[in-house]
Parts: sequence; C-alpha cells; structure tokens
Amino acid sequence: MSAPSSTPPAAAAENDLLRPDAGQNPPGPTHSQSRFQVDLVAEAAAAVEDKSPSSEASTTVPSSEMATPGVAPEDPGTSGEEAKGRFRVVNFADPSGAGSPASPEAAPVEGVRNGDTVMSETSLHSSTGGQHHYHYDTHTNTYYLRTFGHNTIDAVPNIDFYRQTAAPLGEKLIRPTLSELHDELDKEPFEDGFANGDELTPAEEAAAKEALESKGVVKFGWIKGVLVRCMLNIWGVMLFIRMSWIVGQAGIALSCLIVAMATVVTTITGLSTSAIATNGFVRGGGAYYLISRSLGPEFGGSIGLIFAFANAVAVAMYVVGFAETVVELLAGADALMTDEINDIRIIGTITVILLLGISVAGMEWEAKAQIFLLIVLITAIINFFIGTFIPLKSKESMGFFGYDGSIMWENMGPDFRKETFFSVFAIFFPAATGILAGANISGDLADPQLAIPKGTLLAILITGIVYLGVAVSTGSCIVRDASGNMSDTVSSQFMMNCTDASCKFGYDFSSCKSDKDGCRYGLHNDFQVMSMVSGFGPIITAGIFSATLSSALASLVSAPKVFQALCKDNIYPSLSMFAKGYGKNNEPLRGYILTFVIALAFILIAQLNVIAPIISNFFLASYALINFSVFHASLANSPGWRPSFKYYNMWVSLAGAILCCVVMFVINWWAALFTNVIVLGLYIYVNYKKPDVNWGSSTQALTYHQALTHTLHLSSVEDHIKNFRPQCLVMTGYPNSRPALLDLVHSFTKNVGLMVCGHVRTGYRRPNFKDLATEQSRYQRWLLKNETKAFYTPVFAEDMRQGSQFLLQATGLGRLKPNTLVLGFKNDWRDGDMMNVETYMSIIHDAFDFQYGAVILRLKEGLDISHIHGQDDLLSSQEKSSGMKDVIVSIDTSKDSDGDSSKPSSKATSLQNSPATQKDKKNAAVPLNVCDQRLLEASQQFQKKQGKGTVDVWWLFDDGGLTLLIPYLLTNKKRWKDCKIRVFIGGKINRIDHDRRAMATLLSKFRIDFSDITVLGDINTKPKKEHVAAFEELIEPYRLKEDDMEQEAAERLKNSEPWRITDNELELYRAKTNRQIRLNELLKEHSSTANLIVMSLPLARKGAVSSALYMAWLEVLSKDLPPILLVRGNHQSVLTFYS
Repeated sequence: MSAPSSTPPAAAAENDLLRPDAGQNPPGPTHSQSRFQVDLVAEAAAAVEDKSPSSEASTTVPSSEMATPGVAPEDPGTSGEEAKGRFRVVNFADPSGAGSPASPEAAPVEGVRNGDTVMSETSLHSSTGGQHHYHYDTHTNTYYLRTFGHNTIDAVPNIDFYRQTAAPLGEKLIRPTLSELHDELDKEPFEDGFANGDELTPAEEAAAKEALESKGVVKFGWIKGVLVRCMLNIWGVMLFIRMSWIVGQAGIALSCLIVAMATVVTTITGLSTSAIATNGFVRGGGAYYLISRSLGPEFGGSIGLIFAFANAVAVAMYVVGFAETVVELLAGADALMTDEINDIRIIGTITVILLLGISVAGMEWEAKAQIFLLIVLITAIINFFIGTFIPLKSKESMGFFGYDGSIMWENMGPDFRKETFFSVFAIFFPAATGILAGANISGDLADPQLAIPKGTLLAILITGIVYLGVAVSTGSCIVRDASGNMSDTVSSQFMMNCTDASCKFGYDFSSCKSDKDGCRYGLHNDFQVMSMVSGFGPIITAGIFSATLSSALASLVSAPKVFQALCKDNIYPSLSMFAKGYGKNNEPLRGYILTFVIALAFILIAQLNVIAPIISNFFLASYALINFSVFHASLANSPGWRPSFKYYNMWVSLAGAILCCVVMFVINWWAALFTNVIVLGLYIYVNYKKPDVNWGSSTQALTYHQALTHTLHLSSVEDHIKNFRPQCLVMTGYPNSRPALLDLVHSFTKNVGLMVCGHVRTGYRRPNFKDLATEQSRYQRWLLKNETKAFYTPVFAEDMRQGSQFLLQATGLGRLKPNTLVLGFKNDWRDGDMMNVETYMSIIHDAFDFQYGAVILRLKEGLDISHIHGQDDLLSSQEKSSGMKDVIVSIDTSKDSDGDSSKPSSKATSLQNSPATQKDKKNAAVPLNVCDQRLLEASQQFQKKQGKGTVDVWWLFDDGGLTLLIPYLLTNKKRWKDCKIRVFIGGKINRIDHDRRAMATLLSKFRIDFSDITVLGDINTKPKKEHVAAFEELIEPYRLKEDDMEQEAAERLKNSEPWRITDNELELYRAKTNRQIRLNELLKEHSSTANLIVMSLPLARKGAVSSALYMAWLEVLSKDLPPILLVRGNHQSVLTFYS
C-alpha cells in the first residue's frame, strides 16, 4: 500500500475545499485504499440541509465526460428508491456509476493523486438529478459519512457489514477499520483483513459469485420446496402394500406404537434440523451442509459422501419397487416381455432415464412433477378411506366387512407369525425416513431458515397422522385371514363353536387357516388389501406408482445436490470435477450423470434386499449426526450458537442420536457395523488430510471450552514433582531463523511440555502492533505446517532485556506457564557492542530472579541462519505455493536485520541439490560460502535420526535434576532412542568407586537408564599453561586494569562500561576460571564424539561477576565441542523416587 501524501497542516486547511477540474478524473485514493461509501437518498429537507460550504464548493461534473469507457453513464433522472438507505461498495474514482448495482462487474478504475490532497466521492442520487459531490480529506483517505446529522466516518450498524465476501444475498460493505478511526492523522490506515471466520473458501466464493450473477433463479417456498417433497418421500410404497401386513402382525396397538416410535425419532431429528438450519444462512448441500458446518469437515465429509451415495442407491430401490408393481400388472394380464427379472430391469432402466430427463430439465420441471405426483398420492389415500365406509358383499369373502368393534378388538393385539416386534419395526422404519428431502435442496429454497423447520415438521405431523389412520382403519374393518371363497359360510348350528370376528358376519375361514398353503386374503396374507378395500382399485395402483416415482425423483435430485456441495468444499480433491454447475440454477449435471450411473448399476442387479438395510442405516447415521450436532453445539456453549428456532433441547437431541444408533442395530446389526466402519474410515481419512477450511464448527467451540475449563481446573491444584514438565520459553526470534534451537527443544517438549517461541522486536520508533498480530498468526501457521507443537509470541520493547522481562512475566496461562528459559549461545559476543553482552547476561539473571531454569545451546557453527534466507519470500511462497520447489535457500538483501524472516519447512531446506544456492535480488544463482554451507548443515542436524551414539550428561552440580531430566526425555524420542546416556560426575580420586555406586543407586531409584558412569577425580587439576594463556589473551580487551589508573577514573569507566573485568574480580575467581578451562580439556578428552553434551551451567553471582568474565567462562568451557547444552535448573526438585 502506498504511503499517504504528506500535507503540511496549513496546506491541509487551504486545500480542504478545492474544486476539481471539470472533464478529468478527480484525484482520489486508489481502489485498495478507499473501501466504503454510502448511497444516500436526498429527502426534501435533507436537500436543503445539504447546502453546506462543502456542498456549495463542490462541482457538478458532466457524467459523459467522466464515464468509464464501455460503461453507460448513470441516468441522472433515476429515482433513488432502489438505493435508499443502503451502503454499497463502489469505486471512488468512478463517477459514472460503474460501481453501481446495475453493473457490478465493471472494472475498477485507478484513482489519481495530486500530491497535496486526497479526495473521495459520494454519489447523491436524488430526484432532481445525479450530482456528484467531492469532499476533500487530507488525512485519513476515507470519506466523511453523514451519521446522526453530522460528519463522521464512524458507521451505524448495517447488515451489509456482516456479509461474507461475494455473498449471494447482497454486496459486502467493509466498515471503517479501527485504525482509520483511531490512528494519528498522518499515519496510513491499515489494510484490514476479514474478521475471524468471515472469509470464504475459494469454492464458496466462486459459488457465491455465481449466485450473485445469476438471473431468473428458481427458488421455492416452504410448501413446494419442503412440505411437498418430505410428504412424498415419507409416504412410500410402505403405505399401500406393507401397512396392512404390519397391522396383521403387530395388531392395532403395537402398530400405532411402531408408527409413534418412528415418528419420535424423525420428530427429534426434525427439531434438530430446524435448530441448525435457523442458526445462520444455509447454503446448498442439505444434510452435508448442516453437519459439516456444525461438527466440522471430518464428520461432514464422511457423512456427506455416504449420504449422497445412499440417495443414489435409493433411486434404484424406488425405481425397482415401481418396476415390480408394473411387472405384477403385466403378469396378471399375461403380457410379460421376457421373464420377471429382466422385465424389472428393462422397465427400471426406461423409468430412471425418464426421471433423469425431468431432473436435468431443471428444478422447476421437477417441482411441477412432484406436485402432480402428490395430487395422485393424496387422491389414492382419500380413495382408500372412502372405500372403508362402503362395505360390499363381494368383498366379504376376502375379509373386508366394514367398521366393526369385534374386528377392531380381535385385531387389537399382536399375532406375530415368523416375525418379532423389532423385525416388523425394522420393516416399517424406512417408510418414516425422507424427512431431509426438503433440506437436501436447501440451496434452491427462497428462505431455508423459515422453510426447513416449517415444512419438515408439518410433513412429519401429517404423514404420522395418516399412517396412524391407515393402521386403525385397516385393523377395524378387515380380518387377519380370509379365503376369498364365497362358500366359506357358517351355518346357524355351528355358530356357537365359531369364535372369530368373521363368524358374526356368517363366514368361517378356519378351513384355510388349517390348510398347509394358508389363506390367500386378509391382513396377514394379501399385500394388496388396500387396493381391494378402496373405492376404485386402480387409483391405489396409481398411488403406488406416485409414491415410488416421487421418492425416486426426490433422491435423484438430492444426491447430486449434496455431492456437488461436498465437492465444492474440496474435502476430497480427486472429486472436484463434480463441483461444476451449469445454467441459471447452477445444476450439477455431472452429479446427475454419476447418480444415474450408480442407480442404473443397482437397477440391473435387481436384487436390493441386501442393499436396502445398508441404505436405511446410511440415512440413520445422518440423522444421528444431525441430532448429535445440536447436542454438541449446545454443550460447547459457543456465543455463535443461537438458533432462531427455540423448540429444541440438547438432551432430547442426544437421546435422538442414541435412538438413531439403536434403531440402526435393530434394523440390521451387520449393516449398522458396516455403516459405522465406513463413517469412521472416512472420518480418519479427512482428519488425516486436514482440509484447509474453517467453518467455526462446534468441535472448535468445544475444544476451546474444554481447554479453558481444564486450564482453570489445573490452576486450582498445586504442582507435584511427579508431574513436572519442562515448559520452555525459547528465545528463537523468528521461529525459522534458529532451526537447530527450535528442533532440539521441540524434541524433548513434544507431547510432554509447553514450548513458546519468544521474539523481542526492538528498534522501532513507532511500533506497528497490527503487523505484530499479523506476524503472530503467520508464524503460528508456519509452526503448525512444520508440525512443531509450539506457540509463537512476539513483543515490542525498547530493548532486548525489557522485552525478555515482558516475556518472562507474561507468557503463559495459569499452570501452562514456562519454567525454563532457553537461549542460543551468543557466538559473536566479541564482535559487537559489549552492552549487548551485558543485556544477554542480564536476561539470564532475570530468568533466575523469576525462578526459571536456564538452558543455553551452543553449536560451534552458530545457530542464526536468517542472513542466509530471504525468509519473507520463502514463507509467502510456502503459503501461496508459488513455483519455488527447486529453490533450496533464497535471499532478499532489501530486508533489514529486523524485517520479516522465515524459512521453509525442513523438507524444503534439505540439501538434496548440493551445492546449495541462494538467490539475490537479481535472481542470479550464487553458491553459498563454505561457512554458510556448514551453518546450514549444522542447523538441520536435529531434524535427522541420531543413529547409535551417546548423550553425555556432565551432572557436576545438583540443580534439582533438570540436567538429567532433559537428556532422559530426549532419548525417549524416536530420533534419539538409539543414543545411550553416559553420566559424568565430579569426585575425589580416593573415593571414585564409592561415588560411582552412589550415583548408580540414585539413577536406578530415578528409573533412568544409563550405559556408563564416569567419576572425574581430576577436575581441580590445573589446566595446561597454553590454555590459561589463551584465556588471558581472550579477556585482555575487556579488563578494567584499575591498578594502572586513578581510582576515580576507574570507577567512572566501570560505571559507563559495567561489563569490564576488574583485577580484584579476576583474582577472586581464579579457581573458578581454571575449572572452566580444565573442564573443556576433559570434555574434549571424553566427549568429543558425543551426539550431544548436556552439562551443568556455571553460575555467576549477580553484581559480583562481570558479564565479560562470565561470557569468557562459557566461551572456554564450550568451545570446539559437539553440540553442547548448558543447563541449570531453578534448584527445586524435578525428579523423585517416591511413588
């Protein structure tokens, strides 16, 4: 973003009311800088009020001269009604009105800057003409909006501020940012991003744009869109050919119970669906959309795939049901084409092709077909009920006698024959499914939030009442067994022995009951009872056709719509080709073809008895998850969960989810197991792939809720030694600038303790806190992408010490607070300003003051690789996937030392293309120098498996056990598990064996495995003279040499340069100095081949040891060695041998 024009205050005042030249584009901010505007409709009073100085000073510019080429100028006489009170996004430098709603696709025009002022525009549409008023604002690049009758850029609440980008319901307006309202006048406003969760995925944005641009889209209301579809889908073939059989088996009472149980499950699911559907704007995708946006992509992705597949196979089920009925009619008329199975295949294929044609023709045609089928279905149901009131003598032999109390009483109880209550329930339950038929076309509904609850619940109520009505009426007028033989009458002398209800009407059907073939008619035996009872039989056949075809049509539409929504979200990248839509309604033609192919395949099998229970279970799995979604969202207690539909309860929803699972196993236990395995498999796959979506799911909300609850609970319990974990504040700077430090600490904190990457940002005259927040989220993403379980915490501070104090005091939350400070060794301490060494030393002192442990890592090659990498470029290339795959390292010399720094993932930095190269600004490949090459190789050494080697622990001083705990945790990890721990301790020559045994006992009590213990009896032996001389030479530049100057001058120099080493101090700590030199000799002798050395960090008393002397100790102690970790705990026990 370009810097704002610098305008002196005087000039600003003078230029406040300038007239632009007519005929040229007015100078204004660029498209990216000015992002909001108001359309105001001038009322009569407002027009008078608007004659302010700024209004008078404004110039009317002829729109023809100002128009953008290719865009018609706005009609000056246009009434302002359509824009009344509505904010909209327009381009400020486009007075032609190209940004108006009439032409949203018009290209933005770059504004022109005159160097002194920044101008923005408001378009005042009034009935008197379209004048363009230009007001000058020399400070904030934003337009003064008229709010509450005075000029301010603060905006009143408006729905357009809350839209998602390119939302289909209207344009998103961006409210003034906090920076634009709050920052100093000469400071450039920030370019604001979206609020959390506001941004759409690319697929959603594309879909939203399509929806925005489409004209004449067909949208359905709650009756045609939801009620009709749900009723048709719920009233299936079961109503006509199985309901009477269920009454015969279970009796009226238990049949009503079966219907009631199924209705309870569907009602609870309907309430849950209503709650989710009214918790925000619903897009296309039905059950998939509701579940994925509630529970996240893992559940949504798994259920979406099987739900779409279930709908596709359901098409085949319904079509085969239709074909079987047609074949029965053909067989009755002796008009079969070949044999029954092949006739079912032929008729099924022709039917599914016709249904595909209706679906592809568009949703409008499909909706008309559904209305017609519903009329036929309702006519058939009415026809049946009318028929029950017209008993005919000819039908009595078939068991139909009209309504009678004795028949009702006889049929009240169950009479199970080769069935049980649950098997009959399993047969009926699929008839109650289909409640999501309306929700599945949520994208084609005018108002899904109103339509889905209203239509779904009313459909469940109506269909439930009809099912109960059919159960009671069939049980009240038809006997269970009848022969169909008119001669099976009972004479008056045998009337006393006849106890059946039919005896009352003069019929005795006991002869056919005792017959081995059984009776042919009655509730138990004749599936076509309803056709026989009805006023006009063929209408029932038409009803059966209607029920099967409507359900098939609904499923044929649902499957592609759900599948398209799933593919648009790119959860399964290989299926993305099915996301494309065609025509004004964005019809998923490819999805239709796929559904057709799946349905046709199962129609050709023509044996759906095996697949039917699996389909029912797939639907039930969807219902269970919808119910669980409501429970989960309520449990998470997220402020974003506030459905406008209030008639739900989280515990009722949980009960509904459990009921659905129980019903799954009741219907078919192996199909239920199969369904659960499929859902779990898909869940694991999606979870592993981690799709890059953020829908604000209840899973996120519950994770936060649990984290907060557990953190608070943790804070209420005192720490215990057994539960001690190293929680490290690692001073990495940018996390990718010191990879060795990051990798090593991550090795022993991963899944064990907290790791925070601290970064102190200094040297800013005016800190940009917005940038700090952006970087925080950016580098946190980088850590996640590199699978580093750590947090990144940057702070602005006056200097490094102040920033470190901020971090030491404020980092963490409750018990999740660092207890160990980890630093890299300052390899360049002799090269720069010695006050930096003083600061470094002060940070270590501060850590001990705050009761932290301290750890310092030294690699002889160094740690900081930020000067090698153009890390900003590589980080952005990682995020944007720009073509830098073959670039190993990259450099951008335009960055200062405190600029953005980042490095690519460990895989991207591998040295496979040796020699390593870097890119400078001109993109010329430059080989790395030998030093940088070694540094880069060293920085990656902890990313590799460590092989067989040793971790040498020099536990010289007891610091509570941290020096021992870190190597133990390290060797428990996969990369380090082949390394053995060797322990080195100090001791006296005359008691070496005793000391070794004592240490072995202690380690065994601590249950820490070790390969060897070495007792060093010669630590206090004087070091070699050449090493002492080298040390003297090292500290020579930093000595105060107070004996060679006057006392006052010496004190003055010591005050101005506190790091200087006094002669007195040097003499006082001579023995300690010699020990560090001697230890280095011993380290080279014993541990020169170790993979890692962990050693007690020597302490320096605050105020007594100068920083230069302490750094010299660390320098001589750790130079020319393998990677060395200097550790000092806070002297509180971190190991215990008590249980």
